[in-house]
Amino acid sequence: MRLDHTLLPLRDYHKAKQLLWNPQDLDFGQDQRDWAAMSAREQDLIRRAIALFIGGEAAVMGDLSPLLVALKREGGHLEEEMFLTTQLFEEAKHVEFFDAVISQVLGETPDAAQIAGANYRQLFAELTAALDALLTDHSPWAQARAVASYHITIEGVLAETGYYGIFKALRTKGLMPGLTQGLEYVQRDEARHIAFGLHLLSRLLTDEPALWSAVEAQLNKLLPLAQGVFMELLSEFLPNIPFDLDLNDIVGYAGRQYMARLSALERARSA
Repeated sequence: MRLDHTLLPLRDYHKAKQLLWNPQDLDFGQDQRDWAAMSAREQDLIRRAIALFIGGEAAVMGDLSPLLVALKREGGHLEEEMFLTTQLFEEAKHVEFFDAVISQVLGETPDAAQIAGANYRQLFAELTAALDALLTDHSPWAQARAVASYHITIEGVLAETGYYGIFKALRTKGLMPGLTQGLEYVQRDEARHIAFGLHLLSRLLTDEPALWSAVEAQLNKLLPLAQGVFMELLSEFLPNIPFDLDLNDIVGYAGRQYMARLSALERARSA
């Protein structure tokens, strides 16, 4: 067989090689000084956010493998399998990055399980169930459910909104440049992951248009949970959230990310 280098998964496979970054190269010296100057409330919010980030990255790293297995057993999509090998590597690297932030700057942070609210727990339970189902069910619907949960909701809504919030809190104020630089790299990686998810869902919907209603239902089911994660995280700091963050702005941004992903899928479906 020959690889099709025009396909998005293989193009982004090559980008993953070209844009390789190493968490060990990041300098957290200024971050340590900024951290020491923060108030207790500011530190508490950052600790909680990083705990949820690393908990989520560890979860998705472990959950992704069944999708690779499903594509392999389906056959005929080697380019997609190759891309997923880069995503697995990158998810592991994201865990390494957040661990470095904790060990070199924060000192310690609570385990995600200790601070996770009901929405966070249910969202990741839904993700695990959707991906684990692929171990025995390789059908287009099972794949579509997994991708809608993982690439579109977890990465395309939850993670993107988390980056938005941290960048607004820190980068706009020139704080913690090592953390924000690393997050830019993580976000760049996940932009490829989201693009792959849109590609795979579009392919599945092209082959079986009847899947659309089920995909849309899954996305609608998970959106309130993703928005609820930020309500759980930030509501404890009301009425004056550190770094001048606005809860309605963050929750609204999550909704806009959802609409952007849904619009992209609708365009692909009608193409």
